[in-house]
Amino acid sequence: MLWALKKCYYRVYQFVLKLATYVLDWTEPAVYRGPGSVKKLPVILKNRKIGNVLVVTDKTIVQLGLMGTLLAGLDEKGIRYHIFDAVEANPSVETIEEARRLYLEHGCGAFLAFGGGSPIDCAKVAAARISNPRKPVKKMRGILHVTHRPPTVIAVPTTAGTGSETTVAAVVKDTATHEKFAVMDPKLRPRYAILDPELTVGLPPHITAATGMDALIHAVESYIGKGNTKYTAECALKAVNITARWLVRAYEDGGDMEARGQMLIASHHAGNAFTRAYVGYIHAIAHNFGGLYNTPHGLANAIVMPYVLEYYGGKIYPRLAELADAAGVSRPGQDQTRKAEAFLAWLKELKKALGIPEHFDALEEKDIPLVVERTLREANPLYPVPVIMDKAGCEAVLRKIKG
Repeated sequence: MLWALKKCYYRVYQFVLKLATYVLDWTEPAVYRGPGSVKKLPVILKNRKIGNVLVVTDKTIVQLGLMGTLLAGLDEKGIRYHIFDAVEANPSVETIEEARRLYLEHGCGAFLAFGGGSPIDCAKVAAARISNPRKPVKKMRGILHVTHRPPTVIAVPTTAGTGSETTVAAVVKDTATHEKFAVMDPKLRPRYAILDPELTVGLPPHITAATGMDALIHAVESYIGKGNTKYTAECALKAVNITARWLVRAYEDGGDMEARGQMLIASHHAGNAFTRAYVGYIHAIAHNFGGLYNTPHGLANAIVMPYVLEYYGGKIYPRLAELADAAGVSRPGQDQTRKAEAFLAWLKELKKALGIPEHFDALEEKDIPLVVERTLREANPLYPVPVIMDKAGCEAVLRKIKG
C-alpha cells in the first residue's frame, strides 16, 4: 500500500514538473558549427565587449595543444585570458570553487569552457556561484536552485557525447562522500556553443565510443520517458538517426571530418532532448559508478543501458519500435515487438563493435546497497521514467550488470 502511494506521488510530482516546463525559459545557445568555427570565438567576444575571460579546461587539452588556434585569435583581438586547467574527470566542489576564485581574482567577464563535459560543467556551476555568492554548490543540488542568472558561458566541446554545451544540467562530485549529483536550472545553459569537428579529430577510439554512446543514451532515455514533448522527440529521433549512421565510422577513422561533425550535431540534438525531457535509471546508476569508481560517464552509461531497458520490458516497446525505425534497424512489415527487439539487439551489437564491456566488473558486492540507495534517491521522484523502480528491482538490475 505504501509503495503504491509513493508511486502515485512520484507521478503527480512529474506531471506538475512537466507542466512547469512550459513556463520556463528554454532559450538555446547560439550555435556556430563546422570546421574552423572556433576561430569565430574572438569575434563573438569582441562584439560583446568582453575583454577578459577565464578559460576552463583540463591538463590533457593543454598538453595536446588543442587551444592554439583559439588563443592566437584571442591575442590578435587583444582579449586577455587566464587558463584554469585543473578540472578532473568528474569536477569536484573544490575545483569549482577554485575556478570561481580565479574568475573573481582576475576580473573576468565570461567563462570559456573548452573540453569535454567536465570542463563545461565546471564552468557552468562556477558561473552560478559568481551570481549566487551566498549559495554553496551543494545547496544548488537538484532542480531550480540557481536564483540569479550567471555570467556568460561559452562552451567549446572537444568530445561528441555529453551535450553539456546546450543542457541545463551540470554534474558535480562530492569528494567527501564519493557521490555525484546534478545541478539543474535553465539559467545554467551556455549562451554560445561552438561545434568544431577539427577539435575532435584524432580523439582516441575508446573515448569516441564512450561519448558517442552517451549521446545515444541521452536520446533514448529522453524519448522513452514520460517527460517527452514534440520538440524533444524530434531532437531525440534526429540524434538516434545520426548516431546510427556515423558513430562506428567516427570510431574506426578518427580523422573522418564528416563523421566527427555529424557526431557533434547528434550530441547537440540529444542534449536538447534530455535537458527538458530528462533521463532515467541508466544515468542514475552510471552516476554512482562514476562517483565510486571514477568510471567515465559515457562508458558507465553504455554498460548499464541494456539491463535497464530490459527491466522496463514491454511498456517501452512502442517507443523502441519508433527508435528502431529512426536507427534504420527495423524491416518493413515488422510489428512493434519485433522492431523493439531489433533495436535492443542492435544496441548490444553496437556495444560489441565499439569494444564496450558487457558487464561492470568493478562493482563490489559491499557497494550494492549504497548504489541502490543513491540511485533511487537521484531518480525518484524527479526522473519521469517509463517504469518506476523499487529497491528490489534496482538490486536485481545491478546484479545483472555485475555479471
